[in-house]
Amino acid sequence: MQTFASGYNIDYLSLMNTEKTCLDCGTVIHGRADKKFCNDLCRNNYNNQLNSESYNMVRNINNILKRNRRILEELNPTGKTKTTTAKMIAKGFNFKYLTNKYDTQNGKTYHFCYEYGYLPLEGDEVLLVKREEKAE
Repeated sequence: MQTFASGYNIDYLSLMNTEKTCLDCGTVIHGRADKKFCNDLCRNNYNNQLNSESYNMVRNINNILKRNRRILEELNPTGKTKTTTAKMIAKGFNFKYLTNKYDTQNGKTYHFCYEYGYLPLEGDEVLLVKREEKAE
């Protein structure tokens, strides 16, 4: 045992004899002092379990956004066209999910899913548009 000026006693033999166990499966780990897992499988499993709930939610929302974008792209091959909300819903479009909104000066609001957007019109009609990105 060694005593330092700060008054702390450190028993190096007991530190060296402590057995570390894998954070995932609990088996004894051999090797580096800072090693936390016995193998890559345990490391991957532990991290997947740790992050699974939040990743599932993000993945599901991203899938909805991608599906919405694909539907808008499919219904709007020319860059600007009209359709109905019934056609969009029949293809699986989810109006609750979008990436951004754009308000025009005359008070109209375009709803976008990435570069494809729509503007609700009178009744069931919808104007589909594609935003062209300008190179700066």
